[in-house]
Amino acid sequence: MSFNELGLSPHILRAVKELGYEQPTPIQQQAIPAILAGQDVLGGAQTGTGKTAGFTLPMLQRLLANHGRGRRQVRALVLTPTRELAAQVGESIIKYAHHLPFKTLIAYGGVSIKPNLDAIKLGVDILVATPGRLLDLLTQGALTLSQLEVLVLDEADRMLDMGFIVDIRRIMKALPAERQTLLFSATFSNDIKALADDLLNDPTLIEVDPSNTAAEQVTQRIIQVDRERRRELLSHMIGRGNWQRVLVFVRTKQIADRLAQQMQKDGLNTVAIHGDKSQGARNRALADFRSGEVRVLVATDIAARGLDIDQLPYVINFELPQMAEDYIHRIGRTGRAGRGGEAISLVSQDELGQLKAIEALIGQSLTVEILEGYEPSGKPSRQTLPGSKPVQNPPRARGHANAKSSNAKGKPAAGKGKAKGDASKNPAQSPQNKSRKREVVGEDIGFAPMRRLPKAMRDSYQESSDE
Repeated sequence: MSFNELGLSPHILRAVKELGYEQPTPIQQQAIPAILAGQDVLGGAQTGTGKTAGFTLPMLQRLLANHGRGRRQVRALVLTPTRELAAQVGESIIKYAHHLPFKTLIAYGGVSIKPNLDAIKLGVDILVATPGRLLDLLTQGALTLSQLEVLVLDEADRMLDMGFIVDIRRIMKALPAERQTLLFSATFSNDIKALADDLLNDPTLIEVDPSNTAAEQVTQRIIQVDRERRRELLSHMIGRGNWQRVLVFVRTKQIADRLAQQMQKDGLNTVAIHGDKSQGARNRALADFRSGEVRVLVATDIAARGLDIDQLPYVINFELPQMAEDYIHRIGRTGRAGRGGEAISLVSQDELGQLKAIEALIGQSLTVEILEGYEPSGKPSRQTLPGSKPVQNPPRARGHANAKSSNAKGKPAAGKGKAKGDASKNPAQSPQNKSRKREVVGEDIGFAPMRRLPKAMRDSYQESSDE
């Protein structure tokens, strides 16, 4: 099937051709005809499947068919959970609509609202927004959505995880009942199904990848290592393999900053992004990462939502996510649009329970590796299970035989050797107390126990993504 067979206008097909698209992806083949037919859609698709074009191209076709003269009013609204995703989706829409007479506005928090107000006064056809900024515009009376024809909720599962359900319901009250609604989610939880029941009218279900599964083109590796040696192992793998573009996930802003500082000291050009960073700082960090000036990007789950980075070969889970569903979102940053990618999780003894939860979610048993020189201390736990095996250190990348990294031979970092004297006679020198002391002075990355947040906490869980 080609794009010419999907019933799109020549102006849209021209933009598609200029962007180098040759054949529609599976989700585009299913979503475009359904949306053109005016149906509500519940779409299950992971990142990198082409879902943005899947809902944007038919949305533009609908707006073009009903295009009239007069003052511009918002006729299509796309809601996203984060600023980064709003920017990514908005930029894609502008490219697809390059030869069409439509104005697109991207609105999100963390920056001045005045440019948004000025753009609305001049007229806007398509609005891409985060829930918080949209409510600000509605509250100020700057925006009316009475002429809305199409509503899109992109990455709806993340919006629920971030506690936007109350905001979404407030926004729904400002929308006309007669509209087409499209809801896309990487996972289909009970909460998502309940939201779909409320918002969608007899929807067409489109599920390209089975819900709650990892992309097939992503190679998943689990490496068990003591938590106090994770950073050492991470720097070692990046240096030895001469990896040039690595996205590292952590759970908190504090750990993101600390890990970035430590890896910078290891000689790896590293920056961190999270909700406390200004939008300008986040944009600069992403630009430097895309250009290759920055080698390692450390990010929290929310800050990384919507990252669109071509040919990202490596995603590292420095810590397993607090919610198992986030594992799918994390590793979906690599292996996009059919390209291969590798997702590596550094798992400590305390995280093996969370690993089981992830395996149950994705319906797949993951092999646990133990790297030579980084063997975990204490009970081996999972080594007795089928699939667990010790392996050699990762090979050097071809063409980079001389690539080096700190502690390349797997030796413990300075200060981690045997304590002088008998530890049992000197509690202050015991390994337990030494480890605790190192965490206090900031030499080590701390650890937070993992558990699924209670629903009440999930509803309020926001990491300044939409200030």
